[in-house]
Amino acid sequence: MDRSTRTVDDVLDLLDGLFAPEADRWTRQGADWWDGFYADRSRRVPFFVAKPDENLVSYVERGLLTGGRALDVGCGPGRNALYLAAHGFEVDAVDLSPAAVAWARERARETGARDVRFHCGDAFALTRDGGELAGPYDLVYDSGCFHHLPPHRRISHLALLDRVLAPGGRFALTCFAAGAMGSELSDAEFYRGQGGLRGGLAYTDESLRRIFSDLTGIELRRMRKEPEDSPLFGEDFLWTALFQRDA
Repeated sequence: MDRSTRTVDDVLDLLDGLFAPEADRWTRQGADWWDGFYADRSRRVPFFVAKPDENLVSYVERGLLTGGRALDVGCGPGRNALYLAAHGFEVDAVDLSPAAVAWARERARETGARDVRFHCGDAFALTRDGGELAGPYDLVYDSGCFHHLPPHRRISHLALLDRVLAPGGRFALTCFAAGAMGSELSDAEFYRGQGGLRGGLAYTDESLRRIFSDLTGIELRRMRKEPEDSPLFGEDFLWTALFQRDA
């Protein structure tokens, strides 16, 4: 008989265990799956391209982001981290996948990028007290990580922001848009023997505003689709959002 559950982390771990182990994309146990995903760099995966998100570039060009310390959560091959480092940010970028981080470091060497450090591991763990990524950060950027979290791990995501986002700092997000990409099952249905997240969760603009209601919304819109020859990444099946923490 196990009666050891007594903390929020215990509850989160218990809920993680309701999913089949092979469905895990959000803890260190999911690293092998992501390594397999990144193994073939020639695959036609939209975000394998060495281009920054069009919304991120727009924020910088309009002066909505103006430098400082940045944390890139789920950085993949580093395309957004390298852009931020080239535009006045001191960047920490983290991903579960050793293969993704190795690719990002290669790109950094090829471009001569400075002011960017890549970390391999669980961002939730690395941002806790005593972790490598203690903050505070003027920007936390999440491009494609949030929609791979099960509903209960939104608590971990919000706690990360609470720990490391500086007063007056900004949080930017891209995630699957309902009606365009991702699963639209209710939160409860993911815990009723579904096994996995069905490729990721879809969100509406209303749900994003509700989840991040402790922050002030600056801009929330669909990402603009960019042509293949564009220097920017853009797919219209994604939401983009920019929020600010109160000073």
